[in-house]
Amino acid sequence: MNGVTIRVIRKKKEHGGHHGGAWKVAYADFVTAMMALFIVLWIVNQNKQVKESIAVYFKDPGAFSETTRSGGILPGGSSIQPHQKGVGQTPPSKGPTDEVQKWKNEGKRIEGMISSVKAFDKFKSRIDIQASKEGLRIELIENSVGLFFDVGSALLKRETVDLLQLIASEIGNLPNSVIIEGYTDARPFVSPNYSNWELSADRANAARKILEAHGLRKDQVLEVRGIADRKLKNPDDPYDYSNRRVTIFVVSSQ
Repeated sequence: MNGVTIRVIRKKKEHGGHHGGAWKVAYADFVTAMMALFIVLWIVNQNKQVKESIAVYFKDPGAFSETTRSGGILPGGSSIQPHQKGVGQTPPSKGPTDEVQKWKNEGKRIEGMISSVKAFDKFKSRIDIQASKEGLRIELIENSVGLFFDVGSALLKRETVDLLQLIASEIGNLPNSVIIEGYTDARPFVSPNYSNWELSADRANAARKILEAHGLRKDQVLEVRGIADRKLKNPDDPYDYSNRRVTIFVVSSQ
């Protein structure tokens, strides 16, 4: 055909080079498996309420969403509030241990303030500060010659007034109420018209006046009590001078 030669060239397909997108699928499967592993490990370390809430979600996602929107109770007793952070988790409440530690810290602060005043050195062994879940008790314990009050009187010593002013400057900053109690030993009072009841009440009231005048709010004192010799500090020796005391009790808000 006019001397024209037609050549047909066939190209063989190469089997080398890249394999298309198959590696991407494998990698995605690997990432998904790792994510599932991390989620399982996270769930294992959660508390019971969280686990129960997650179980509810996987059983019925629709019911879970409705419960969380309405702030309802999930099975197992955990509650969900609208816009709450964390499933079924509530902030820990303040327990008795935390309350006692708070009063211990406050007691140490007051002790430090008293220790910083040289004139109060004679009081150190006669001031007992105790913390409990009920509150903070500051006890002024008399000695044999009358350390805080004149013997047989509700008249405060000058240094006692200064001490009460310092205590008032601290506890007056607290929101807690205060109860002031007066105690005596079992020795009967010599006057027929004045007994240990009057003496213990008058001493507690004298302390109240100083405290209120130098830091306590007018509504902070809840009670003033005269207990006479009915609650002895040393019941084995009713006449012991340590039974004569005034207590300032800062009441816990719990």
